[in-house]
Amino acid sequence: MAKETTYEEIARNLKNKIYSPVYFLMGEEDYYIDRISDYIMDTVLTETEKEFNLTLLYGSDTDIVSIINAARRYPMMSKYQVVIVREAQNLKNLDELIHYLQKPMTSTILVMCYKHGTLDRRKKITAELEKAGVLFESKKLKDTQLPGFISSYLKRKQVEIEPKASEMMAEFVGTDLNRMAGELEKLIITLPAGQKRITAEQIERNIGISKDYNNFELRNALIEKDVFKANQIVKYFEDNPKNNPLQVTLAVLFNFFSNLMLAYYAPDKSDQGIASQLGLRSPWQAKDYMAGMRKYTGVKVMQIIGAIRTCDAKSKGIDNPSTPDGELLRELVYFILH
Repeated sequence: MAKETTYEEIARNLKNKIYSPVYFLMGEEDYYIDRISDYIMDTVLTETEKEFNLTLLYGSDTDIVSIINAARRYPMMSKYQVVIVREAQNLKNLDELIHYLQKPMTSTILVMCYKHGTLDRRKKITAELEKAGVLFESKKLKDTQLPGFISSYLKRKQVEIEPKASEMMAEFVGTDLNRMAGELEKLIITLPAGQKRITAEQIERNIGISKDYNNFELRNALIEKDVFKANQIVKYFEDNPKNNPLQVTLAVLFNFFSNLMLAYYAPDKSDQGIASQLGLRSPWQAKDYMAGMRKYTGVKVMQIIGAIRTCDAKSKGIDNPSTPDGELLRELVYFILH
């Protein structure tokens, strides 16, 4: 099986003006598809060249024949022409593109943006795409990969972020990378002159997440079995339900305890071994799971996962006519801690 092309490889080649005749960008995560196609559209041609050599098509309004005809044109007063097809997932008879892929124009850069799905890798078209140019799958990031994305994004802007601040943003925004990029840009704008480090206090002021009472701190209190702190946070959530919906809290807890269950099965119980088992970017991210294994038995973790599922069902009205969310969370936290 061919090695998968990474976003970093594509970005590096584009920056060095090493272009492929075809880019087929597919997958569940829009962010990288948009970044690659926008970069090609913005940088390959000058503003003057764009007038005659940039063609923008939409899958629901065009067909394969029109795309091939556009791609086979020669550029005017330019080395390249760029043809970008957005919403390519709406195209019919995509296999007909094979005729073009077998002999693509080297003066055309054809970019196909195929979102919210992937091609069947057993089909002939995928093999032809890999031969003719770049076939890239943009996968959804796991929750554990978000802090790494945040740090990398900010590093490109010459900005650092505290680990706690990074965890707060990951928990607050989730895996929608376009939204995350937008929120990070807002934070960069609000940095005081000369400051190049985002802190938890800054996020509290500008994003509206409490630095002391949030899902990240609740998770930490449960890891440490800090009963007082956990109950303080539950009370805060109960008093501020709009900013702290139960479903988000349950997702954070389910994610942590599910990973903790996986950690028990790691052959190597060191920081490095746990990080490898859970697909974490660095061993320091394993410290919470190491602490969790010291405080909870595998049997208890299985029971907690079951309790979180039950709480989720009750919050949706299943076998629960009237218990409010705050009380459901209080019961769940009590069960986890005792």
